[in-house]
This record gives sequence, C-alpha cells and structure tokens, in this order.
Amino acid sequence: MSDNPQSVEVDVTLFGGGVAGLWLLNLLRKKGYRALLLESGNIGGGQTRYSQGIIHGGTKYALSGKLTDSSEAIAEMPAFWRSCLRGEGELDLSSVKLLSEFQYLWSTASITSRMAGFFASKMMRSRTAVLDESERPKLFQGKGFRGQVYRLDEPVLEIASLLAALSSSVLDNILRYDTDGLAITPGKIELQAEGRCLTINTRTIVLTAGKGNASLLKAMGRTTPAMQIRPLQMVMARGGLPADIYAHCLGASANPRITISSHLDAAGETVWYLGGQLAEEGVALSAEEQIAAAKEEIGSLFPWLDISNTEFAALPIDRAEIKQDDGSRPADAWAEMDEGVITAWPTKLAFAPRLANHIIDLLEQNQVQPGGGVMENIDWPLATMASLPWQEEERWS
Repeated sequence: MSDNPQSVEVDVTLFGGGVAGLWLLNLLRKKGYRALLLESGNIGGGQTRYSQGIIHGGTKYALSGKLTDSSEAIAEMPAFWRSCLRGEGELDLSSVKLLSEFQYLWSTASITSRMAGFFASKMMRSRTAVLDESERPKLFQGKGFRGQVYRLDEPVLEIASLLAALSSSVLDNILRYDTDGLAITPGKIELQAEGRCLTINTRTIVLTAGKGNASLLKAMGRTTPAMQIRPLQMVMARGGLPADIYAHCLGASANPRITISSHLDAAGETVWYLGGQLAEEGVALSAEEQIAAAKEEIGSLFPWLDISNTEFAALPIDRAEIKQDDGSRPADAWAEMDEGVITAWPTKLAFAPRLANHIIDLLEQNQVQPGGGVMENIDWPLATMASLPWQEEERWS
C-alpha cells in the first residue's frame, strides 16, 4: 500500500478502453470536461480487438425486403465515419488505416441468395451498385463464380490504427487499475495499481466496459440495467488465401451466410476472419467442429480455391449488450443514467460515435457541465495497447 496516496477531482470518469470509451473520452475532453478513462486490462482488449473493422450502413439488415429499426438507425454511420477519416468530422481519424473503401455483397446461384440480392439492391440502391465482372474483386471473377456482386458504400478500418488514433492525444488520461483494489460509490472511486492508491472524486461515472459492465455494476451494489451476452464463434484462416476480401455472402436470412474480412498476421500473411451465420450457428460446436464447418463452407462457396494447406483457428467471442426480452440484437446503441452513473453499450462498432453523443446529451440533461480548470497531472501507471488475435501466434497452435 502506498504511503503517499493521491487524489484528483474530475467531471466524468469512464470505465472501459474500447472504441466506445475512447471516442467518448476524446469528445468529453474536446468539450472541456475533466475526464479520465480507467482500464483494468489493455486498450481495446475487450470486444474491440475482435472486431472485423466493418462500418456497417445497414444494408444487411434490409435483406428481408423491408427496412428495419436496425437498418434505419445505422444508415447514417458510414458517412459520419468517412468525414472523420478525412479529418473533417467531430474527431480527426485521418491517421487511421483504411483496409477498404467498400464492402461487397455477393449472391450465389441459388434462388434464395439471388432474391436476397434483389432486395438489397432495391431497398438500399443509394448505397449499393451492381458490378460488372471486370469491376469485381478477383475472387469473384472467372468461370468458377456463378452469382452477382454488389458494392456497398461502407468502409472497413484497421482496428489497431483506429485504437492508436483514438488514444494518441488522451493517453495520459487512460489509467490502468487492479480489479482487486477497486472500490466504487457514486461520486468516488478508489483505485490501486502497483501498490499505489488513487482516489478520484467524480461528478459522474460512465460504464462503457462491454461485458465488464456487469461486474462494475455489482461492485456498486446494483443489479440493473441487465445485460445479455450473444456469443459468436468466429474462425480465422491463413495460407494460400486471396488478400483484400471484405464481403458478405447473401443467404436466406437477414444475417449473411458468411462474412469475410482480410487482415495480416504477425508475419504479414493474409488472414481471413470469418463471421456471419457461420459464427452465429457455430456457438453450439466444438472448435474442431466449427473449423470443419468453415472448411465445408469455403469449399462450397469457392470450389476453385485450394485450402489443403490453409491453417484454421476458432475464436469464441462474447458480445455484451443491453438485455432484450427476446434475446435479440438491440436495434441501436443504448445508454441510461441513474443516480450519477451512466451505463452504456454501443451494440456495434459503427455506433460508437452515436453512443458518445447520446451520453453527452444525458450529461447535459442532468446539468453535468464542464467544471472548468486544467486537468491535474497524475503520476499513475498508464494502460497499454492490446494485440490483435490474428497476430497472436499461440492461437494458431
């Protein structure tokens, strides 16, 4: 225990260093709030590092033939993010690496897939374009491919560079702490790290810790708001695969049959990161069974690809969200304030800015304005950046 405990006065204290918390921290500091972010692990070490980096615009939610609450809520997000990527939005993300300007939808030769493609093009025509063969990614060219390809005006971001951009100017305000030494009450937080103590006197606490929100609420003696977990079992594949594929295969449901995004492992080799219905249905399977299912799906969709020397790894993920009565995915980001504590879940990466602005509105509605003054310097261990799962070699063994 430290013989010289520190204390600090702030307006807002955030828990959780994923994209949602980082975006909010930047926005709070920009608006003059004295704000700190607390992280018990690494920056981006929760759900964020497992993201495919896709900035959805709602196209895949319109595949049932009608616009849903989800598709309408998320429709404006690609344009919002693009303005930030140009350095013209509410935050400057011009240093973020853009993996792809566009995503793609493709339909197979089956009737259901072609019909889903028809609905996608009709319902979202302002954001989709049917591509001629010469305009398609090479994977979808040639005699082996039987289907249609649509381009979506929805970008894909490199997650490590996004985390770096969002943390670079606020790194001194992102503090690490030991979970065993944490005590929280409205208005006061006591931390420990490396045998040192810090007391934070705060006007408001904001929980943006994803799955960790449940334990933080419990630490404050709270049981609400209730959280739900919707698991996935993603699959990673590397070796002999085409690069720069960011595409959704249309199936019979509102969820794509498979979603592919391309990333680089630690040696610079292309990794396909596989989600969609494959990942949804794979939660009931063992890792070996899920890998077998992924191989079968790739073989069915791309029979001309040789994956005999391709390595595979299963990657279970827990998505944390506000609880829904029927267990379904929430249509939008969610935040609520109760006695000085805001609990929030973004639902999707693309919603992080929308969530941050909603939280700012909650602060203003509850008369939590910037307190003024300069942020005090704190001599305290800082959080470090998380690695990306496809770059962790132990996952491939």
